[in-house]
Amino acid sequence: MIELSAAPMTWVAAGDSITQGVLHTYGARSWVEHVQERIRWQLGRTTDIVVNSGVSAWCAGDVLGAYDHLIGRFAPDVLSISLGTNDAIAGRAGLDAFHSGLRAVVARAGGARIVLHTPVLTSLSGRRVRPELPAYCQAVREIAEDTGALLVDHEAHWLARFPDTDPIPWLDDHAHPNATGHRRMADHTLRTLGLGELTGL
Repeated sequence: MIELSAAPMTWVAAGDSITQGVLHTYGARSWVEHVQERIRWQLGRTTDIVVNSGVSAWCAGDVLGAYDHLIGRFAPDVLSISLGTNDAIAGRAGLDAFHSGLRAVVARAGGARIVLHTPVLTSLSGRRVRPELPAYCQAVREIAEDTGALLVDHEAHWLARFPDTDPIPWLDDHAHPNATGHRRMADHTLRTLGLGELTGL
């Protein structure tokens, strides 16, 4: 749960294209934009600042290499990190680099409350490209447990909805959520953070 301060807070969301919210919502809000609506409007925290520094196609090492530009200069009170979908293309061979890169990002953000997200499910066809994606989700869980970060387990949430079927209703292509998927991501994130759910939308 995120403890809200009386003073204005700065929230940074770092990640890949799913965080950036490119293309696949076709003009609808991304999950980060939904979270911002909840924080800055529905919760009345109008002077909080929410920064989306997601970069399409990036991996944990890329975010670490650009840490000061993407994260550090904003001195976030809350840092949300959602990575692994691109990293998983490297398969088992890339797991060590993902572990070390994500841990290093978390370590550099010592003053922030850290929120780590597991990747969402891909389609059944997409799993041929990322067969080791569950191992990357497990890596995120392990890092969250080791570091005390809050864990938003999108993989588990999506599996509960689509245990034996293709999650096509929540996807635009084999790996990117559509508008519905982004909304589901937002509500699951907000619930996990103790911030309720979007209302009236």
